[in-house]
Amino acid sequence: MDPAAAVTPESFDLLSIFVRADWVVKLVMIGLAIASLWSWTIILDKMFKFAALNRQADKFEDSVASGRSLEDVAADAGERPAHALPRMLQGALKEWRDARVKGSASEGQTAFLIQRIDRHLDATIARESARVEAGLGVLAIVATASPFVGLFGTVWGIMRSFQAIAIQKNTSLAIVAPSIAEALLATAIGLAAAIPAYVAYNAYSTAAGKYSGRLESFADDLSTAIQRRLAGG
Repeated sequence: MDPAAAVTPESFDLLSIFVRADWVVKLVMIGLAIASLWSWTIILDKMFKFAALNRQADKFEDSVASGRSLEDVAADAGERPAHALPRMLQGALKEWRDARVKGSASEGQTAFLIQRIDRHLDATIARESARVEAGLGVLAIVATASPFVGLFGTVWGIMRSFQAIAIQKNTSLAIVAPSIAEALLATAIGLAAAIPAYVAYNAYSTAAGKYSGRLESFADDLSTAIQRRLAGG
């Protein structure tokens, strides 16, 4: 049978290429598809989470800047707020109230209180930064590893092409085209997995850095406000 007769345009649709592919190339394609699905899950999750976090931060910062007392703003946030900013405010006010209950403090005790507040704020920022950065490592791995995994599938497919030439003793394109198609599809899937992960990793790393900077700025302003209260008695 002429090998060219078995090759039709339908032989090169994506499903046919996958079904016909060598088991090694199939494993590469399946692995890359799973990695792409995993990265897209993280991408969509981060997109909604960063939008919600910044929206909540805007709303809370507007409340703080409205001229109301910090105690009222903290009370409105509830007992266990989910967002980091109200937790930072409530923690700082708690430390300040505890110091007021103990009466007048010396200069050394005041400095120690400010250090306690700063440590509380720094710990909250560190935990929140780690939380928003969770999953970015997966995106980095998918972005860097997927092209090489796809390249492995490409090399394997090309090796099969040369094996087909040797077995058939025929250099016809109909002999090598199926294996080359498998190889190129593995490359395409690798790039399809890597490119969105790479773009999302850089975008969300920047977003996480800006969000952490926002928390640090709020912590600095809050620490300054507490120090003014302490200085005013």
